[in-house]
Amino acid sequence: MDPVRVGLIGCGNISAAYLRAAPLFPELAIAAIADLDESRATARAAEFGLRATSIDALLADPAIEVVLNLTTPQAHVPVGLAAIAHGKHVHGEKPLATRTTDARRLLDAARSAGLRVGSAPDTFLGGAHQTARKLLDDGAIGRVTSGTAHMMNHGHEHWHPDPGFYYAEGGGPMLDMGPYYLTNLVNLLGPVAQVVGVATRGYDTRTISSEKRRGETVAVETPTHISGLATFHSGATIALTTSFDVWQHTHRNMELYGTEGTMIVPDPNRFGGTVSVAKRRDPLTDIPLSHGFADGNFRIIGLADLAHALRTGRPHRCNEALAFHVLDVMEAFLHAGATGERVIIESHCERPAPLPARSVLGELD
Repeated sequence: MDPVRVGLIGCGNISAAYLRAAPLFPELAIAAIADLDESRATARAAEFGLRATSIDALLADPAIEVVLNLTTPQAHVPVGLAAIAHGKHVHGEKPLATRTTDARRLLDAARSAGLRVGSAPDTFLGGAHQTARKLLDDGAIGRVTSGTAHMMNHGHEHWHPDPGFYYAEGGGPMLDMGPYYLTNLVNLLGPVAQVVGVATRGYDTRTISSEKRRGETVAVETPTHISGLATFHSGATIALTTSFDVWQHTHRNMELYGTEGTMIVPDPNRFGGTVSVAKRRDPLTDIPLSHGFADGNFRIIGLADLAHALRTGRPHRCNEALAFHVLDVMEAFLHAGATGERVIIESHCERPAPLPARSVLGELD
């Protein structure tokens, strides 16, 4: 299988994780990288032995088949539309867009052009979460009736070199971290039917303590603590909280409660971790992982899966319907938090196909 040639746009903080993982996947070949700040692209290219170019030159390169869009969330749609206009498939960082109206423009353009759109997160393809998926599908805890999911910290200004966009419109903990939790929940339970929620903001400004902009303040323009209840078409109800207002807590990332037991699911922002199951009143037992892609950084596997799908013609797992549904649910949580309304989710998606079980790094099919 000839590798798919990829052009990366956006050489910020997350790009290094993608480029470190890229050599693990023979489906991919990074052909060029670019950034609005060309010096940043040059530095990243030197770090990984790649070719830096301008954004315009990358988009015009006929050999590049897919644009990997690692820009900030507010730029995901403009950059994606530019890639599609140049006849290229797109795989982007999460979220798909900051608003469903913008996401629809992107997906409509891709559909008209006969091109594919993929989106992070791809951590649900990690060994821990694929193991949890298999256990659920095999009836390990019966039918899931309820559960909890918590992503709570005190924001990113203490470590991120340029954290302002996390607190601007289109940022916040729901759009930043919610994709990991909701995508994995859809992977495990299927699509969401409706949500209710509340949304608050703990601070009007944030003081940056990371080195590059230490001491600067940024305005908080979006809710930073969102709690709600998602009801899935399966009948399960999951209480979800995403917050940048919490200093410390003792909640687990994800717990699922079924008719026959309980499952503990590890951090959906990671590929690995420990999956634990308790049958009824039995104590929790750690379950050996049935799948690979667990021990290490695989933060490009979604793009590799898209590349494999382009060569074989099958659907890709981190697909546009899944990404749009997750964005729709996140937008619904924010709307419910602002209005107090119960929001019915109009979009729908299928659970992505599970990966085959294996114990070592291997092929995607």
